[in-house]
Amino acid sequence: MTKTILPGQTIGIIGGGQLGRMMALAAKEAGFKIAVLDPGMDSPTGQVADIEIIAPYDDAQALEELAEASDVITYEFENIDAAGLEKLMEHAYVPQGAELIRITQNRIFEKQAIADAGVPIADYIAAETFEELKEKSSQLAYPFVVKTAKGGYDGKGQQLVSKETELAMAEPLFKNGACVAEAFIEFDKEISVIIQRNVHGEAAILPIGENIHKDHILHETIVPARVAESTIGLAKAAAGKIADRLEMVGTLAVEMFVLKDGGILVNELAPRPHNSGHYSIEGTNISQFHQHIRAICGWPLRKPKLWADTVMVNVLGEHVAPLASKISRYPDWSIHLYGKDEAKHKRKMGHVTILTDDIEKTLNEIDESGIWPE
Repeated sequence: MTKTILPGQTIGIIGGGQLGRMMALAAKEAGFKIAVLDPGMDSPTGQVADIEIIAPYDDAQALEELAEASDVITYEFENIDAAGLEKLMEHAYVPQGAELIRITQNRIFEKQAIADAGVPIADYIAAETFEELKEKSSQLAYPFVVKTAKGGYDGKGQQLVSKETELAMAEPLFKNGACVAEAFIEFDKEISVIIQRNVHGEAAILPIGENIHKDHILHETIVPARVAESTIGLAKAAAGKIADRLEMVGTLAVEMFVLKDGGILVNELAPRPHNSGHYSIEGTNISQFHQHIRAICGWPLRKPKLWADTVMVNVLGEHVAPLASKISRYPDWSIHLYGKDEAKHKRKMGHVTILTDDIEKTLNEIDESGIWPE
């Protein structure tokens, strides 16, 4: 069953973080109302919503309240209960379904789904216990990375194992359940492909970004990615195969490694708007948030177009004060802060987007600003 959701109707969002906030702001431009479910008072999304339901994500009564208030429901993060989402679908319109959540919140299911789509991934093994990992470890060459199957982000929940004597370092990860071990890839660059698909199966891909990480947290996204056109073609084809295989609706971010020879390996999936797509608010004719709203509401998708070369840089807690002190020096910077109550160290507080005709010059400007020290 598909529906067309029109301005004046209400979009429900599970999750009150910055992705929900930017989703809500895009929706409100078109005249939609917003309801949000989040356990925190005055969440970033709650600050701009029409209806704020403050309760845990798995609260059955709160989900029922969200269903009653909303004409369509979406989510802004993947760590929600897939079974609860499936139950919600019995009396609410959730066009993205629960299967995509079930797959992407478990690395074992996710890797199998990517492989089933005929897309290249790093060699890996799955293990329910540390003993099983020890038994299977000979199937992988060292070094390899052991990751928890569930949970873990920004580098958490994983352990690099460089040789057999280091294998025991991965044992604590199994306290959280099954794990995957995957070959350590010597890659040239990291890119992300954000593909969006509406309820009618129409898909669109944002211009592809190149990602620079610091301490396992995204630092910069550079668009267009500085890779060969042939690599762009491979990346778009891989994302399309995965989206079709999963019959996804909404937004899927496909994170990839670019190899020395220009080939690609898919690393991870995120079933929602993605940090690396924030550049699109100023950088393209249709942001990932506007397109996501169009997708879940049954509207036709717009073909994305890049206005100019663009750099997006994350603002973490330690960057907020130095950024505020230097805003007046950079008239070409678009500044987004997310309304979070406390600027904690390493916490994502906002981002800056810069449209440019000289990417290298802009990257130097960011470095020389002193806001993001090495």
